[in-house]
Amino acid sequence: MDKEELIIRNLEEVLTREDLSNLLKNKERLIHYIGFEISGFLHLGTGFMSMLKVADFQKAGIKCQIFLADWHSYINDKLNGDLKTIQKIAVGYYKEGFKVCLETLGGNSQKLDFILGSELYHNNDKYWLTFIEISKNTTLARVQRSIDIMGRKEKEVIDFAKLCYPLMQVADIFLLKANIVHAGIDQRKAHVIARDVALNLSYSPLFDKKKNKIKPVALHHHILLGLQKPPKYPISKDEIKEMTIDLKMSKSKPDSCIFIHDSPEEI
Repeated sequence: MDKEELIIRNLEEVLTREDLSNLLKNKERLIHYIGFEISGFLHLGTGFMSMLKVADFQKAGIKCQIFLADWHSYINDKLNGDLKTIQKIAVGYYKEGFKVCLETLGGNSQKLDFILGSELYHNNDKYWLTFIEISKNTTLARVQRSIDIMGRKEKEVIDFAKLCYPLMQVADIFLLKANIVHAGIDQRKAHVIARDVALNLSYSPLFDKKKNKIKPVALHHHILLGLQKPPKYPISKDEIKEMTIDLKMSKSKPDSCIFIHDSPEEI
């Protein structure tokens, strides 16, 4: 299997295949990023579906990074909005859990970089300049449409901090210099914003070897459905995409999950 086929196998979407092919043809250094909120226990969707592709990316020679999104988790009221608890669980549980999942799937956890959001943001004027520049290139209406990446509904009443979340996620991509951005398909809207603003950025753009600005390639794996019943059946073709996201295996819905440390009897 060639490198490109290894990268894209079992993915739901590649934005775009042409951009990925160009990165490989030009022998660009490939830098990957995937980010995670810190909330409940790791389950098969979080731990194994994502690390299955990280293992493939490592085999294809891509530098892989896991972003432990403590600020995003705090903004989204995870773990009762206790930032210190979020940070403790990020480093003490999530980091170690992802390492075990990756090793189980044939990857190399020693070559996996972990970045805690608060460490990236601390005393980092460039991050906030980039965040503001992205904000200046994105409409409020588009941000409001994008809050479903954090499990919120477009017309839900939310505090203003939650409107910062999608564009902070976009800014993470550019500060981490990630030309390969990876997530489940439910994070698509943030990645499309990143691609749409990429060529307009002055402070933290992505460059190729020839110093041309480039867009990040977005790689989306499938959503693993949870164990809960759908609210209705059959599901129409028009509803299936939104319903799939609503029915995904979710840490916030423990009854929908098989966790990575469940015993055979529990499974």
